[in-house]
Amino acid sequence: MQKEYQTITEISGPLVYAEVDEPVGYDEIVEIETPDGDTRRGQVLESTSDYVAIQVFEGTEGIDRSSSVRFLGGTMQMKLTEDLLGRVLSGTGEPIDGGPEIEPDEERPIVGEAINPYSREYPEEFIQTGVSAIDGMNTLVRGQKLPIFSGSGLPHSDLALQIARQATVPEEEAGEDGDGSEFAVIFGAMGITQEEANEFMDDFERTGALERSVVFMNLADDPAVERTVTPRLALTTAEYLAFEKDYHVLVILTDMTNYCEALREIGAAREEVPGRRGYPGYMYTDLAQLYERAGRIEGEEGSVTQIPILTMPGDDDTHPIPDLTGYITEGQIYVDRDLNSQGIEPPIYVLPSLSRLMDDGIGEGLTRADHADVSDQMYAAYAEGEDLRDLVNIVGREALSERDNKYLDFADDFETAFVQQGFRTNRSIDETLDLGWELLSQLPKEELNRIDEELIEQNYVEEETEAIEAEE
Repeated sequence: MQKEYQTITEISGPLVYAEVDEPVGYDEIVEIETPDGDTRRGQVLESTSDYVAIQVFEGTEGIDRSSSVRFLGGTMQMKLTEDLLGRVLSGTGEPIDGGPEIEPDEERPIVGEAINPYSREYPEEFIQTGVSAIDGMNTLVRGQKLPIFSGSGLPHSDLALQIARQATVPEEEAGEDGDGSEFAVIFGAMGITQEEANEFMDDFERTGALERSVVFMNLADDPAVERTVTPRLALTTAEYLAFEKDYHVLVILTDMTNYCEALREIGAAREEVPGRRGYPGYMYTDLAQLYERAGRIEGEEGSVTQIPILTMPGDDDTHPIPDLTGYITEGQIYVDRDLNSQGIEPPIYVLPSLSRLMDDGIGEGLTRADHADVSDQMYAAYAEGEDLRDLVNIVGREALSERDNKYLDFADDFETAFVQQGFRTNRSIDETLDLGWELLSQLPKEELNRIDEELIEQNYVEEETEAIEAEE
């Protein structure tokens, strides 16, 4: 039964406080009607026997003490149907693409349900993003949550679009039809500019990626409180497609920093005691509620994989947002400012990057080469080359041995040939590892101490012919 009051006592930022004569359910949906007849939607954020605090999705401008508050008796629901694929929705789940209204097969609460740990299936199946620095060095696995740590002004949006376009399940990992067609992308944008939104949509439409995607758009000039529901709507849609329609769903959420800023704004309006750097003390729990909705369920064909993207304030990875995200997720991909200034696309810095589930998602059967050995060897060689760059700044390159110079050349070539591929190039995992072998073949065989000797004999690229031609 709907209850209606005209008892608003206070308006503070995105919050409206109203007196009630009986308790109202937490997260219950509210309609607020202004004196000029405008209707706003909100959600109960705090409830006592005397008053409620309501966060208003469309902003509180125009609401005053004479406005009426109507409690609808239920929590926020997402309208769900397979026909959502190809649609563009607002941050509150309403169509904004000019298409028809959503005719749902069912509706579900956006808070979702935690996956029973007993029913979780361990993630160990490869997702190919077409990006060598990820596929080759920090492999993404179905059911994993692997965030991208970036900074202000860096091209993380271009990387997100590239992954959304290119991500697929390799044929040998796909279903019975073997074509990887049951792969879908849920793209949740929070607090992005209109220019970024236009770029996203132009790319989705031009490449045809929109046909297998559901896009949620919350713009920078939309109310901040709306950002708190956008990722939950996206994940509810992902769970439906994964566990009801057997899709392998990749959820890309950008920018989680804007989401956390919305939490801080709401916390300040509620006059909560702040935690680290002014963020709510419950931010860890709140982020975990989102990230832990990724996974696989035993007996279910589908999966939900997450790539949250966040911009680190001041490029500081000890900031609460990346720090807490790193605790919850299974690794991170770093977008580097120095590589970006050198024109490397995408500027992924592999040394601090990590995919904790990589070893479980690669190996024989995926490719002709042993993925783990090649990755380990390239990582070690690039790390040594990076250390030698610091030494060169002190003593000069002429003071280094021939061996050291080979590692310096490897580090340069690794960045300009392996990491650098542009935002339009889609490399298969075979192409990525072939390129890795070409780079490792610049080093003497005796330096490849992390690769099985049999694999070296099979894949090492000899340069004797080139040396003879150079002498002639």
